[in-house]
Amino acid sequence: MGGTGTLKAVLFDRDGTLVVDVPYNRDPQLVRPMESALPALERVRRAGLATGVVSNQSGIARGLLTMNQVLAVNQRVDELLGPFDVWEICPHGPVDGCACRKPAPGMILAACSTLGLHPSQVAFVGDIGADMEAAAAAGSHAVLVPTHVTRIEEIEAAEVVAENLQGAVELLLGAATGGASRKPDARQDPPA
Repeated sequence: MGGTGTLKAVLFDRDGTLVVDVPYNRDPQLVRPMESALPALERVRRAGLATGVVSNQSGIARGLLTMNQVLAVNQRVDELLGPFDVWEICPHGPVDGCACRKPAPGMILAACSTLGLHPSQVAFVGDIGADMEAAAAAGSHAVLVPTHVTRIEEIEAAEVVAENLQGAVELLLGAATGGASRKPDARQDPPA
């Protein structure tokens, strides 16, 4: 597998990052990519990097979704934006105390293991503070792409912030080749 510099893979949060967040979505027909998702993913793949999705799906633990419904939605995401090299899903709720649910690093570490990469060779892009905390706990690079649900304190706490997915990818690829990163105040593009 190729890569730019030491960066070998970019992992993404699913809901609110790659696709419009539909709470506890069980219907593949409701999947709508974020506006800059496809061009950003194409750029990552052209650079020779692996891609993956890391997603909390507590609706399973809450009895609002089945694993099969989540997998059907994931399949639709893969049809629209894939193929992805790795998928990691946490079916647990916030009180379950698992090691996989973000902000815990378990899913990122599992994705790294599947890809055969050290966490320092992987970046994670997400839309909330828990995503940034999971990446930091795993030892991976992180970029926050804020949306309307991102709290201001999450933006202020993030080391790297991009206004959309394309900006996040350019920052990651630029950093991997010695370019500078920035922390704009803008929030992510609306959905397509």
